[in-house]
Amino acid sequence: MKKMPMVLIVEDEPAIAELIAVNLRHNGFQPVWAEDGVSAQRELDAVLPDVILLDWMLPGSSGLMLARKWRADARTKSVPILMLTARGDEPDKVAGLDAGADDYITKPFSTQELLARIRAVLRRRAPEQVQDKVSVGELVLDAAAHRVSWQGDLLKVGPTEFKLLNYLMKHPERVHSRAQLLDKVWGDHVFIEERTVDVHVKRLRESLGVAGVLIETVRGAGYRFSAQALA
Repeated sequence: MKKMPMVLIVEDEPAIAELIAVNLRHNGFQPVWAEDGVSAQRELDAVLPDVILLDWMLPGSSGLMLARKWRADARTKSVPILMLTARGDEPDKVAGLDAGADDYITKPFSTQELLARIRAVLRRRAPEQVQDKVSVGELVLDAAAHRVSWQGDLLKVGPTEFKLLNYLMKHPERVHSRAQLLDKVWGDHVFIEERTVDVHVKRLRESLGVAGVLIETVRGAGYRFSAQALA
């Protein structure tokens, strides 16, 4: 008999949790409900689920705090997290994804959309891994040490911007569309607006300072990392 994928629902509103659980059962999933971070951790300690549905607003630890905690834990870091929230603004989505969520769905949502998102993260293709050291001119990215330096000075670069820079530096002088960057950096299991890429490119340029000019905007096409920009 085929094992039903286990879905941990971390949601403090019983009516919403029960509605999700009923629909999951009817579609071949095994739901487990936790109403807060403490009970969710207890469930995780007992059995690792296949997917976590994590509400943003929870009593005690918020969904963002829990996502960061579970991503930092070697045992739970690879479990897909789908953030559920009424916060639909782009900065909130970026914050959720930066905290470690694999996907983001805004309340109210349809059952079919939720099921599609869950199936997508289960069959996900992992994004390109960050590894080795790569340098372009005086800009150096050391993946093992998770450091970026320009002319010998260390730069403060966020985790998503780090992965974005790593990909761009390994594929210089090419134009990458926003959709391509989403697939390669975030992974093709993520359902977010392409404009989110613009937010992270802006942050990356700010982090790079003078070296930010290396990331060129190609109007109507996307972005390109070009060493010629400093020539």
